Amino acid sequence: MTIKDTAEEWEVRASETPFTGNKTSVRTDEVVMPDGSVVRRDYQVHPGSVAVLALDDQDRVLVLRQYRHPVRQKLWEIPAGLLDVPGENPLHAAQRELYEEAHVKAEDWRVLTDVYTTPGGCDEAVRVFLARDLSEADGRRFEVEDEEADMELARVPLDELVRGVLAGELHNNCLVVGALSLVAARSGDGVDALRPAEAPWPARPFES
Repeated sequence: MTIKDTAEEWEVRASETPFTGNKTSVRTDEVVMPDGSVVRRDYQVHPGSVAVLALDDQDRVLVLRQYRHPVRQKLWEIPAGLLDVPGENPLHAAQRELYEEAHVKAEDWRVLTDVYTTPGGCDEAVRVFLARDLSEADGRRFEVEDEEADMELARVPLDELVRGVLAGELHNNCLVVGALSLVAARSGDGVDALRPAEAPWPARPFES
């Protein structure tokens, strides 16, 4: 048996969108089950996201601390953002987010991993990149607003982040997935074996 996720789509008898927000919406589908019964499934429709584990030459990860209202916490995270434009190249989006949130650019980009954040209730897909060879970005800093106006930036050793994840002190999914994926890559075939930054992404197809 091959352990690999596969595309499949069960019959949808009816679909409606009872709520449409600024960036996401909620959809209700009537889905035909294998036994022929029909059930209703509510889920959030999401444009997709990118995240960047930016690693400097001292093995420190660029992280930011931001208030997240749904969980009523300030979370340490890695730079991330929405794929605002349908079909947008995720690498370009990741480079934009790294610039806007940290005013940093990177010369070496690779794909760490692709994940669905909560596939039981949301179709959000996230591509997590590894960015290396960091330097200060040129030009003016991006003007931040709302929660980002209160954001803190830091560079934290990778092993300290991993300790925090395993101790239950760090909870942001992109930070957790990114940090542990990098450790796994290093202990496996090595970072150079990671997929290239422009690797195909079936969950969110894009143009180069």
